[in-house]
Amino acid sequence: MDVNGIWGGYIGEGAKTVIPSKAFAKISMRLVPGQDFHKIGQLFKDHFESIAPEGTSVKATFHHGGKPAVTPIDSAGYKAASMAMEQTFGKTPVPLRSGGSIPIVALFEEVLGLKTILMGFGLDTDAIHSPNEHYGLENYYKGIETIPYFYKYFTELNK
Repeated sequence: MDVNGIWGGYIGEGAKTVIPSKAFAKISMRLVPGQDFHKIGQLFKDHFESIAPEGTSVKATFHHGGKPAVTPIDSAGYKAASMAMEQTFGKTPVPLRSGGSIPIVALFEEVLGLKTILMGFGLDTDAIHSPNEHYGLENYYKGIETIPYFYKYFTELNK
């Protein structure tokens, strides 16, 4: 669970001695397979309302959600991606789980019966989705170099 923003009272520049009558927060959650975003949202809302101090009111607004998914690391697609990255980068990639909001991944699995392969070419230092997000050209070009190898190895593994 991430608190993406908190605000209340006077939020303009400069000093102000104001006791806020309202406070706000934006919260997001990364779910795991088996969790339903509607149910988790309702559980969070119910819990937050139950711990609110007497004399306060709580309003929780649900904006959107997506079904969680985990991509397998034992599929032909994963093996082909690993081989392709090793070919390009000269090192065997290490699989890791990372929270993300890519609802189409679960939808592909549900509707098409397909597992998705996610290959990242960015670095942790790229500050993805932040105000100073950046992406190095070297990794961009390495990604372009890797994708044909993925198709080559995927085809070979599925003969």
